Amino acid sequence: MKLEWVMWLASVLPPPAADSLCLSTTVYLEARDQSVRGQEAVAEVALRRQESGLWGESMCEVVTARKQFAPTILSPNTKLANTNAWTRAVSVALESERNWSLPPEQRRQVVPGASHFMAHAIAAPAWRSAHQVATIGDHTFLRVQSLRPARPTNGSERG
Repeated sequence: MKLEWVMWLASVLPPPAADSLCLSTTVYLEARDQSVRGQEAVAEVALRRQESGLWGESMCEVVTARKQFAPTILSPNTKLANTNAWTRAVSVALESERNWSLPPEQRRQVVPGASHFMAHAIAAPAWRSAHQVATIGDHTFLRVQSLRPARPTNGSERG
């Protein structure tokens, strides 16, 4: 299947399913050749960004924010052809969403506070000298900015 088709499908699905599809696609495109831990770290960065609200409210808005994640950097004709890697990316994304739906103090965090990541072989962003949280596989996870939830994470209203 092509990236263009997957992103179209996400645009017509209801929000929870669309967000899961967008996160799965991002995990696949960014880290399909990485360990499960590396894939979890990529998902965690995307979930942390969604929670902050700085890149959009939905996961699809976050991962399609201009030049932030692979869905907007790669060609729409990119093929998602590795079915084993796709299956694993979907599992990692769904488990990461479940984990992130817990209250913050109960979440298992792989890269605490990481707001960005880079793949050494293909990126040298201006923010590459930010605080390094972890290196997993060929990705370095960094705290470029401190992200705080834009909305309550435990269902309570702000007063």
